Amino acid sequence: MDHGRDLRGRTALVTGAARRIGRELALALGGRGAAVALHYGASAAEAEETAAALAELGARTALVPGDLADPGTPARVAAAAAEALGPVDILVNNAAVFEPGDVSGTDAEVWDRHLAINLRAPFLLARAVAVAAPAGRGGDVVNLNDWRGLRPCAEYFAYTQSKAGLHALTRNLALALAPDWRVNEIALGAVLPPPGAPEGYEHMLREEIPTRRFPRPAEVADALLFLLGNAAVTGQTVCVDGGRHLV
Repeated sequence: MDHGRDLRGRTALVTGAARRIGRELALALGGRGAAVALHYGASAAEAEETAAALAELGARTALVPGDLADPGTPARVAAAAAEALGPVDILVNNAAVFEPGDVSGTDAEVWDRHLAINLRAPFLLARAVAVAAPAGRGGDVVNLNDWRGLRPCAEYFAYTQSKAGLHALTRNLALALAPDWRVNEIALGAVLPPPGAPEGYEHMLREEIPTRRFPRPAEVADALLFLLGNAAVTGQTVCVDGGRHLV
């Protein structure tokens, strides 16, 4: 069976699932039969809209709010998802904070916020779902990363450092949780303009992308489904960035 395409009987937890790419990933999972727990932070109304869209697809769903900057939240979110829908065997670590700042503009508060949400929370969530899994039953962890995690980027210093850590965490967890769990990552470029992007942002950025276009959210979802469907792949990075990591 191609488990990436037919996800009936599986339970997914997607962080930051209320909107943007997280919503697209949640809909892709629910559309293929998975039950989907939607984590959100402050976007309650949008999370409810995503849940309604999943219900229209026939997917079971649950809303699990929480501030991932709080070290106790990941375990609570994982437990709430499992209580509502059953043991989680697909974890998609999508939620992230993305703030500009060079070295001089990166103080302890900025540093801690990025590492707490972008690195510590994915680890704690992965640990929670793996520990709670029934004996002999594994699953998949897919981390949403960034091409900046693969090479230096001084303008987003704390963010880049957190994503470089996530890259290392992906590979380390792939070993630590084997053979029952597979752990991979999708490294994105600009898929959607960030909130507050300046006028002309998309045009300017396209000039830096070898394919001269943004990846589409549906293409990110396709990468996720590929990783879920290939039992031989773990510890890998799939770049969905139009080649941005090359230049």
